[in-house]
Amino acid sequence: MYNQGAVEGAANTELGSRVFLYEVVGLRQSEETDQTNYPIRKSGSVFIRVPYNRMNQEMRRITRLGGTIVSIQPVTALEPVNGKASLGNANSEVSELATSGETANSEGNGKATPVNADSEAKEFTKPPAQEQLKNKDKKGNTMTQAKAKKDHGDVPVNTYRPNAPFIGKVVSNEPLVKEGGIGIVQHLKFDISAGDLKYIEGQSIGIIPPGLDKNGKPEKLRLYSIASTRHGDDVDDKTVSLCVRQLEYKHPESGETVYGVCSTHLCFLEPGADVKITGPVGKEMLLPSDPDANVIMMATGTGIAPMRAYLWRQFKDAEKAANPEYEFKGFSWLIFGVPTTPNLLYKEELEEIQQKYPDNFRLTPAISREQKNPQGGRMYIQDRVAEYADELWQLIKNEKTHTYICGLRGMEEGIDAALTTAAAKEDVTWSDYQKQLKKAGRWHVETY
Repeated sequence: MYNQGAVEGAANTELGSRVFLYEVVGLRQSEETDQTNYPIRKSGSVFIRVPYNRMNQEMRRITRLGGTIVSIQPVTALEPVNGKASLGNANSEVSELATSGETANSEGNGKATPVNADSEAKEFTKPPAQEQLKNKDKKGNTMTQAKAKKDHGDVPVNTYRPNAPFIGKVVSNEPLVKEGGIGIVQHLKFDISAGDLKYIEGQSIGIIPPGLDKNGKPEKLRLYSIASTRHGDDVDDKTVSLCVRQLEYKHPESGETVYGVCSTHLCFLEPGADVKITGPVGKEMLLPSDPDANVIMMATGTGIAPMRAYLWRQFKDAEKAANPEYEFKGFSWLIFGVPTTPNLLYKEELEEIQQKYPDNFRLTPAISREQKNPQGGRMYIQDRVAEYADELWQLIKNEKTHTYICGLRGMEEGIDAALTTAAAKEDVTWSDYQKQLKKAGRWHVETY
């Protein structure tokens, strides 16, 4: 079981008095930065001194201004060069970022302090990635080293191809969005018992809609993440399920409402209808076979599909009976971003698991149109990650932890920014550590 108190009391350690240096790029001109006497160049770097107890707040403010944190280093890591601080490279623009109540003279008052341009920065030293991974955590434990990614050669791939798809049949097509929610999202279950379509959790299948495209050619397949376990919703090895949202948007020129071809086709299929299926495909999002693994899941909207498959395999009674060799004993944490409460897909299933397995499963929703982030704006998934960044970082360092991200591509930058801040508190560069996680097969992303 994962101990949620692992990071409590961090602010009371000797770190509380330390100062860190943020290197930021991409800041845009805004009401806040207009208070400076120079333009903010999006290509330039800005260096900001930040006290430990302001790190999370400053990260959120930088994100709000359109900036990206490319590195965080403790001020003590700066090496003197000819008697002056060593920062960045000779081509970096080193500027002050003066904001309301935060000036270059505010160092020591608990607020972020920009580095003055007179520092004549030359070179910013960073420890090699391997050395950072050998750092000790707060309890003196050696942090995880990367291991070789396991070969998934036994995973079924492309059993059915576009030129010879499998013809499945719709068993059911049920709405997932409750009354008052936004958009149309359906849970579709297909009968695949007449073929040899085998798959495992984390894979996708292709759907070929009927008809011709605008060029008079047959429609191309669209990929959808599988929302069921390898045994199917009925745990009889005869079905595969999808979670599909009808794509709907305004044409940028005509203003006409446009609907997605394949998603609309699927959302309105009747039971008994035929559906052309290809695949399965994908090895990036596979669940670890270790029953003691920890699983962090970050999803938006229909990105919940593979997460549902993971959770069913881990916690559903019928699945446990079908898989006696796999008894999940680890910890799973789902951070789920949706616009409204009625859009919490599979809400009853998730709450049932949380109630039955409170020590092994944690559900953290981010409901953007109903909840507020600390700045008073909408609560998006990246805001939730920032809120729990220190706790997530402690869990990620465990070599048994795998992290899965699925949904809208826009959330990745905010997630990285939050974990950059958390890792920097232990003198670790997140971007380097993340590369090692990917190499070890412990960081999995499927965004669109």
